[in-house]
Parts: sequence; structure tokens; C-alpha cells
Amino acid sequence: MTSKSRPHSLILASRSPRRRYLLEQAGLTFSVIPSTLDESSVPVSPPENHVRTLAKAKAVKVAELYPESWVIGADTLVLTGDAVLGKPDTAVQARQMLEALSGKTHRVLTGYCICCKAAGRSFSETVETKVLFKTLSESEIDWYINTSEPYDKAGGYAVQGLGTFLVKRIEGSYTNVVGLPVCEVMEYLLKEGVVQR
Repeated sequence: MTSKSRPHSLILASRSPRRRYLLEQAGLTFSVIPSTLDESSVPVSPPENHVRTLAKAKAVKVAELYPESWVIGADTLVLTGDAVLGKPDTAVQARQMLEALSGKTHRVLTGYCICCKAAGRSFSETVETKVLFKTLSESEIDWYINTSEPYDKAGGYAVQGLGTFLVKRIEGSYTNVVGLPVCEVMEYLLKEGVVQR
């Protein structure tokens, strides 16, 4: 599948290398223009709504600069119970997150938005995936937090990286856990004729 050939006809409004990789693997041609949205300016709401609202705000901010383009925005949260796990800044935070996830099922929510200002089209949705972690030993946690991997990932792990050994079962979209539900995104882009078979 290829996207239309106009400059910036499809834009990923994210600096996430994982989202970029997923879209490249899907065969898309696109530009990367990260949104400059101040996420703290978006009022907090229930997680399912919040990730969708953030994704839309990110996409719209870039779409205002490139009104003829189709823009994809996304935001991901990891939840264990009612607690939202962000990106750990320290080894202590990473350890606490991994201990909280060990042996339990948690939820990964990704909100995404696809919009084109000139076309007057906008679609947003939240996709949920359930992830079961194996029971982690202290030495496994020690090893993992001493890699560089946990520190820029929601929940403190990367399912597509070294953290693959942490995951016992996934219920739902794998790519959603990586950072973007590619199946749903592609279905919408195909429906709108943004990409062609």
C-alpha cells in the first residue's frame, strides 16, 4: 500500500520512533512533524477519554499548519487497576512499576485521531489491549532496569524490545501496546482513500 504522493499528504504528529516504525512496516509514505501541544493544558478526564482527547489535540495542532494533509495523532497510557503508569525517570520508579505489573494483567490504552482540516474530516477512537506479565524475580527486574529500555516507555517496558520476555499473554492488538493500533488506523485510511492498495 502506498499513500498519495503530495508533499506532506500524510503526517505522523508524533516523535515516537515506535509509531514511526509501525507505519513504515505498514508500507506507508509519510512525514513526521511532532505536535508541540502542551499536554498539561488538556484537562484530565477518565483514561479512555483522556488518551483520545490528547490524540485529537495533537493531531489538530499539526493539521492547522498543514490543512490539506491527513494527520495522525496518538497517545498511550498503561493502567494497573486505577493507577496510571507513566514513563519512569529513575531506576527506583522503573522498579516500582515492574513490581506493580509482575504476575498481573494490566491495560494499555491508545487514543488515536486521524483528521484533515481541508476535508472537514476527523475520526478518533480509543483501543484497549490487556497484557499479562509473568511473575518477575528480583534478578530479572534488576537486569531489566539496568538496560536503557524502561526509561522512555509508558509502564516502564517495551513489548517490542528486550521487554518481550516480561509478557506472558496479550489480549487484543499487539501494535496498540507498541503505541499505535495499526489495523484500525489502516482501515480508516483505506476507507477515506488516503492510502490505496
